[in-house]
Amino acid sequence: MKKFTVEDLFIMYRQYKNKYKEKAYKYISQVLKDAKPLHKKAFKGKDHEQSWRAFKGKNLEKLIIHIIENEVKNLDLKIIDGNKLERTKETNLSKELSNVKRNLLIDYGEFGYHLPDVDIIIYEPRTFKVLAVLSSKVTLRERIAQSGYWKLKLSSQKLTKHIKVYFITPDEDGTLITKNPAKKGRAIVEIDLDGSYILSETEIEKSTKVKTFDKFIHDLKGLINLKNNNHI
Repeated sequence: MKKFTVEDLFIMYRQYKNKYKEKAYKYISQVLKDAKPLHKKAFKGKDHEQSWRAFKGKNLEKLIIHIIENEVKNLDLKIIDGNKLERTKETNLSKELSNVKRNLLIDYGEFGYHLPDVDIIIYEPRTFKVLAVLSSKVTLRERIAQSGYWKLKLSSQKLTKHIKVYFITPDEDGTLITKNPAKKGRAIVEIDLDGSYILSETEIEKSTKVKTFDKFIHDLKGLINLKNNNHI
């Protein structure tokens, strides 16, 4: 059997999209659950669980890009995998992406310039300005505190202080469900991040910072309008 790839994951998601339309995002965890036995069937090796966890983590961000890419483009923005900037040598980047990278770098003084660890980058191709960065993980405990740190660092620099930091997750461990009492991950989102968008069927206690994923593009439009009004 041929190797199970992210393209197979896209096909599975589109089947849910055909059935559930704009609510398909709620079934991301189910798509991943359905994909696991197919991935296992095509797997050759000893430790499938480890292989599956790596596949699931790496391709969640690609699935999110797949879901929103066209809508982002319709806003005259571009969306890319954060690894494209991190792992590609400067000399191999296009002029456009080289400029985007420079607009995202964090200055560590004598220790050089470094990119924040983010999964997805949304930017304006005309100006190369980064509008927002997204982290996407199956559960919050994997990287929520890191996202708070990167928000702090980006906010400390004039060139990057406008960049929004969001967390997108199926929240499979239920960290974001309740606002009060809040778990640690929810508290970090509410205080330290610009927001989190949930890919889940589970009812959540919403706030201005914690919303369902279908609100993301609407909020991105609002961010563009705010930027234009303030001439950022």
